[in-house]
Amino acid sequence: IVTLMALAFITTATADIAADVVTYENSKGAVTFNHKGHADNLGDCAKCHEGTPAKITVDKNGAHKDLCKTCHKTMGGPTKCNDCHKK
Repeated sequence: IVTLMALAFITTATADIAADVVTYENSKGAVTFNHKGHADNLGDCAKCHEGTPAKITVDKNGAHKDLCKTCHKTMGGPTKCNDCHKK
């Protein structure tokens, strides 16, 4: 029981710590990531986070190949450069 309570607390605390919106600066234009919107729409942290939710390092490969764009293609999200990059 103690383990389950601790797990519930850690999961809730981690979700509460995450910023609602994160902006990534980039030479092609800033990318604003609505974390709360994604969490609400997907409903499952494991779709992006492996194991206990934690900050994901987003780089070009992560955004374009490994995570973001691949999911956007599957789920019907934006996939064109200017859809995400805003100058």
